[in-house]
Amino acid sequence: MELRTRQRIFLSVFFFLSGVCFSTWASRIPTIKTTFGYSDAMLGTVLLFMPISSLAGLPVSGWLVSRYDSRVPLTAGFIMLAIALTLIGFAVNTFMLISSICIFSFSLRILNISMNTQAITLQKKFDKKINGSFHGLWSTGGICGVGISTLFVAWQVPMFIHLLIVSIVTLIATFFCSRHLIQNDRAPSGNKLVLGKPDPYIVYLGLLVFMAAICEGGMFDWSGVYFKEIVHEEIFTLGYLLFMIFMALSRFASDKVVERMGMPINYIISSCLIVSGIGLATFFPTFWPSMIGFCLVGFGTAAVIPMTFLLAGNATKYSPGMTISIIATYSIVGMLIGPPLIGYLSQAFSLRIAFALFAFAGAMLIPISRMFFKIEQQ
Repeated sequence: MELRTRQRIFLSVFFFLSGVCFSTWASRIPTIKTTFGYSDAMLGTVLLFMPISSLAGLPVSGWLVSRYDSRVPLTAGFIMLAIALTLIGFAVNTFMLISSICIFSFSLRILNISMNTQAITLQKKFDKKINGSFHGLWSTGGICGVGISTLFVAWQVPMFIHLLIVSIVTLIATFFCSRHLIQNDRAPSGNKLVLGKPDPYIVYLGLLVFMAAICEGGMFDWSGVYFKEIVHEEIFTLGYLLFMIFMALSRFASDKVVERMGMPINYIISSCLIVSGIGLATFFPTFWPSMIGFCLVGFGTAAVIPMTFLLAGNATKYSPGMTISIIATYSIVGMLIGPPLIGYLSQAFSLRIAFALFAFAGAMLIPISRMFFKIEQQ
């Protein structure tokens, strides 16, 4: 088998595993909310610790990808992730839960930057675009994670057993696959963060993934609660599952669609799909309109982050690893700050009204992308 093909296969395993682990956590949030008796605002406060711990990982993750080959922090990140997932399942009080969530978020920070650094390096070995397929596999892993969670919820499997099983599988796969990743990909320059005037190229890319990540993170953490408390569906993971399915389908097709239609028009299409999907689900909060609305949001959010990370590889100020580390800060903060905001808005108004935040974030993709491409052409 050709070396680049083998590296692509094993890197794909890690994208898939990351999706499984994240969706396993996200799909069990309604269980955590019920177990600990949290209100929407209290749950939002607990979730707020995720972006805080993720931000703490900015200097660490940037240093790791500049100091070592990206496969080293990638492996360490997945080991930490598996341990954190197990600790979440065994948490018996809020302090233990928050501590475990912080480790979980911190490890996500490290492994996401490492995976995307590997992906951009590997992309340069191929003539066709392949970055969207990696993110499609992340979403496919998310589908599998939600599917397994749906079965375990239906079978009334205790959460700690569910999370322990996923953690063990993650550790086994990590130790087996990590040796087959790209080696010697550490960049010789552009690895130090320079304080000063922000680079507009990087700022606009960061804002694009920030807005998309608010939608993704909110849908990951609150779609189950929405279906349980607003739609009144007993199997509350169905909306989340369909959202992930349509996100994955869109991501696998995104490479060809982007090549044919171009990135500027794809950002506009993504924005329109997100806004219309959220509008449908919130104005008609019954089963089928909500399911269709979540599908549209899945289609809309799918291509934004893969497209933006691909554009990040063209930045000149920093190395690809450092550029991704900076842009991933926007992404992770958006993905993890969105859920607490939804919790606070829901407590103040209602969950249906709180979901308007996603529509606003989706609508902002159009003006931000237009400003970015204007700068790029200069």
